[in-house]
Amino acid sequence: MTIVYDMNNNEASTPMPRWVPRAIALFWVGLIATVVMRELFHRLSSFILLLLVALFLALAIEPGVNRLAARGWRRGSGTLVILLAVLVFAGVFVGAIGTLVGSQAADLLKNSERYVNDTVDFMNTNFNTKIDPAEVNASIADPNGPVQNFIDNQQDKVLSLSVSALGMLFQLLSVLLFTFYLVADGPRLRRVICSRLRPERQRTVLSTWELAIAKTGGYLQSRLLLALLSTFFHWVAFQIIGIPAPIAMALWVGLVSQFLPVVGTYLAGILPALLTFLDSPFEALLVIAFILIYQQVENYLFAPRITARTLEVHAAVAFGAAIIGAAILGPVGAVLALPAAAMLQALASSWGERHDVIDSPLVHVAAKPVKRRRRGKKFFAK
Repeated sequence: MTIVYDMNNNEASTPMPRWVPRAIALFWVGLIATVVMRELFHRLSSFILLLLVALFLALAIEPGVNRLAARGWRRGSGTLVILLAVLVFAGVFVGAIGTLVGSQAADLLKNSERYVNDTVDFMNTNFNTKIDPAEVNASIADPNGPVQNFIDNQQDKVLSLSVSALGMLFQLLSVLLFTFYLVADGPRLRRVICSRLRPERQRTVLSTWELAIAKTGGYLQSRLLLALLSTFFHWVAFQIIGIPAPIAMALWVGLVSQFLPVVGTYLAGILPALLTFLDSPFEALLVIAFILIYQQVENYLFAPRITARTLEVHAAVAFGAAIIGAAILGPVGAVLALPAAAMLQALASSWGERHDVIDSPLVHVAAKPVKRRRRGKKFFAK
């Protein structure tokens, strides 16, 4: 370190290095920029979520729009037709489930005393309890009791629920509008993006876009196939058990269990179990038992075969992606995480150099048996 002396040979202070003011200024600029970006992200988080959902829907329906466009349809008309079909199906499904739940709730309120007596008799018979049904009915009918207080509190929330419903409707319309423009003007949008890039960059962008469409379409295809299988088997089981509206309940379980990863099966099973519990607690136990058994059959028999053909994602990667997506964006993030993980896994697998794997017991994979089919009296390998 250089020491500076004044004219009287006294030691003077060392001058400040030139980089210190720049470092201080850079620190404060970075801090302010971080705070501003954090505040912007907090305020725009709902808008970013809408864009992500719209992008997911756009990637999902673009293959269908491309097929319609190849047959002479305008992209705008094809996009509108597919979006309307999705809306009609969702409206019919939600309306059917809502009507069923509303009718069951009205029946519960009308015949609450009978349901309480049946439930108490079931618990006293099977669990050796000594509950008095008259006391339970008196507690429910008490104006100052917990049940009536809960009902009164829910009535006070009607206005807030109506406002929330209007907000959700506005968000739905926003998602549909963004989806429509992303698909209808998809080629033009990609042309604008590629016009700013070099040819090799254009190929990378277009191949990535194509991969995203393929993985999202594979995700939806696998989910729909699993939902159809789940709906069919649950309909057969619910029909045998004799629960109310077996077709609607089977559709509910099939769709919710497939499009809400990790916890979808258990959330979907609550509604049919509750509706069945009102008529017969024993039948409700049968419903829960079948849902749990079918989930295991699906995990080990159906899902590996279907997802291996449509969406190649390692099970651990899918599980971790669903948890991370739910932690970041909630239930919507859990739904979007799986196709995003499939796309990232495909991109990562296409990068870098590949080498032959050395021979070791740790890397031996059991070969799949060769399937043979019969033609006449001879067998031929496929």
